Amino acid sequence: MTIRVVVVEDSPTMRAILMARLSEEPDIKVVATAANAAEGRELIRQFDPDVVTLDIEMPGMNGLDFLDKIMALRPTPVIIISGATQEGAATTAEALARGAVACYAKAQDGSAFKDGRLADMIREAAQVRFQRPAVAQRPVAPPPPPVSNITTMPRRSGPPSLVAIGSSTGGVEALHAVLSAFPADCPPTVIVQHVNARFAPSIAQSLDQACPPRVLIAEPDMPLRPGHVYLAPGDDRHLTVSGTSSGYHARLRPGQPISGHMPSVDALFLSVAEKVGAAAAGILLTGMGSDGAQGLLAMHRAGALTIAQDEATCTVFGMPRAAIALGAAGVVAPLNSIPAQIFRMAA
Repeated sequence: MTIRVVVVEDSPTMRAILMARLSEEPDIKVVATAANAAEGRELIRQFDPDVVTLDIEMPGMNGLDFLDKIMALRPTPVIIISGATQEGAATTAEALARGAVACYAKAQDGSAFKDGRLADMIREAAQVRFQRPAVAQRPVAPPPPPVSNITTMPRRSGPPSLVAIGSSTGGVEALHAVLSAFPADCPPTVIVQHVNARFAPSIAQSLDQACPPRVLIAEPDMPLRPGHVYLAPGDDRHLTVSGTSSGYHARLRPGQPISGHMPSVDALFLSVAEKVGAAAAGILLTGMGSDGAQGLLAMHRAGALTIAQDEATCTVFGMPRAAIALGAAGVVAPLNSIPAQIFRMAA
């Protein structure tokens, strides 16, 4: 199948570079390019593409407003292509929270497109399927099914000592939904979200502003404290957990990709299974591939509470599906029911 792409990019040079790079991919076809949001809106309506790449820093209509219009009127997988500015990173983090499925950090000379990662992102995004509304309005998420319809483990006695979360495609929006329902005094929470290191600080800041707990980027040997959420930096280091029940610490270690990723959700979950065991809770959210499935299985076998996001609320069901297939998920729940699963069982 050929993936049909509309490129929205204000720079003629960058449009040309994008066209040239993507034309080298036999399964990707750029069907149209736009210099601004107004052109992009018409071309998306005309060509009904599988994926849109969007330069978030454009003149005219704000990129976030344009994204909102796409998601409300014609929901389509959007990949944000952002420059190196701090403002661009912050806007990209906001776009991911509003429904963009991925982000790509571009070099000013276009050399970053040579690594093939954008093409891979487009292939992943093309697998996302949105429910398009029958009328021109933002779709309303369906209510969660009753608890009796959710497969659950036996009730836990006492709150988890630590919560570990893994997510990928569509994960930033999912993290906002989950963490906004966490109490301010939540257990220490560690997160691996597959994202470029350039955007991780802005994502942490965005989550910090929107959620009751304090959200920050994990640092080496940082003590993990209640009421705090620690996001992996997204660079070439795995985020793991060390310590004992008297106190846990974040570890950042270099190495090779695990399950195709660095940082890897599997690396985090495996360390939590070893160091925290039955006192932990693990959550695997939306994402492509299978990263986190083996680690969640290890947590499940260690007696931890393990939760996988259900298919109906996932942007991409790949990672949760892989965990469920292994029998790693003690709970399968819609996104907006996940915090209640943790804290109801802890009550």
